[in-house]
This record gives sequence, C-alpha cells and structure tokens, in this order.
Amino acid sequence: MKPGIHPDYHEVNIIMTDGTEYKTHSCMGKAGDTLRLDIDPKSHPAWTGVQRMMDTGGQVAKFNKRFAGIGTRSK
Repeated sequence: MKPGIHPDYHEVNIIMTDGTEYKTHSCMGKAGDTLRLDIDPKSHPAWTGVQRMMDTGGQVAKFNKRFAGIGTRSK
C-alpha cells in the first residue's frame, strides 16, 4: 500500500436506537467519536416486519398537504 493516501482507520462508538452500544472500526470522524443511529436492524421495517411512519421534520405532513387533492374527483 502507498503511504499517505489512505484514510485514517480508527475505533468509533456506535449507539443503536434502543441504547445499546458497541465499538467498531471506521474511517468516519476521529478516533473515539460516537455515531448515533436513527434506524438500525432492530427498528427498520425491512428486518422487523412492522411498518411505522417516521415523520422527520414534518416531511410526511408536508407531503400529505401538498398532494391531498390528487385523486379526488370534483363534479
């Protein structure tokens, strides 16, 4: 490997949505940084099979307001 061209590979802390923590290696941030996950395998519908609406910053409400009239017929 050529020296000086690869990113720093160091240990970081990962905090899952349920509060559990583990350490792994990553190129993200600095050594000892903490990454808090919003979605992980314990909460994501693809793994849990439970569907839930996640409204981050009112995006779902904004979408519903914007497209509320589509599909309704007026006579």
